[in-house]
Amino acid sequence: MATLTIHNLPDETHRALRALAAAHCRSTEAEVCDILGRAVNPPERVRMGDALAQLGHRLGLTNADVETLEQTRDRTYAQPPKLHE
Repeated sequence: MATLTIHNLPDETHRALRALAAAHCRSTEAEVCDILGRAVNPPERVRMGDALAQLGHRLGLTNADVETLEQTRDRTYAQPPKLHE
């Protein structure tokens, strides 16, 4: 697990973090990890599959449309790039 050091944290902020941690019955470190985790991974984030399904629904795509796309797509294998000549 990674380590993070925060320099120049204002005393007021540190006191607030300690108070929050105490209110949640955990260490200040655990409180900071929770706050940072929620900040970068919000529960309301859009998931790619859900977004694509919603887009297809809004556009009125049906299973028949998907089957047509599957039948007409290019199935040849991609060639790897030549890195050295």
